Amino acid sequence: QVQLVESGGGLAQPGGSLRLSCAASGFTFSSYAMNWARQAPGKGLEWVSGIWSDGRNTYYADSVKGRFTISRDNAKNTLYLQMNSLKPEDTALYYCAKTLATNFGITTYDYWGQGTQVTVSS
Repeated sequence: QVQLVESGGGLAQPGGSLRLSCAASGFTFSSYAMNWARQAPGKGLEWVSGIWSDGRNTYYADSVKGRFTISRDNAKNTLYLQMNSLKPEDTALYYCAKTLATNFGITTYDYWGQGTQVTVSS
């Protein structure tokens, strides 16, 4: 009964900001690394960001580095993605995903949310 529920998506202008949330349940949230990924129209799934279970280490795709910030509140079982300086190319369906394992730099995922839509347009 693992469940991941994204929220916070919507319409933003270029240069604007949004904060996405992912509410987790059905597992010990604080024991697992978490991730954000996105899928733009007509494109494949793109990994966006990841964070270790304790929040001390974070990782970003080059396309969002310096603009997005991943964080988590383990007491609330919630993952966040603060999105600043938004660009039209950030338009996508955003998913949160639970890490199963990371070995030799390769991460596998076992659970995904339904996604929340982010649209960046003037």
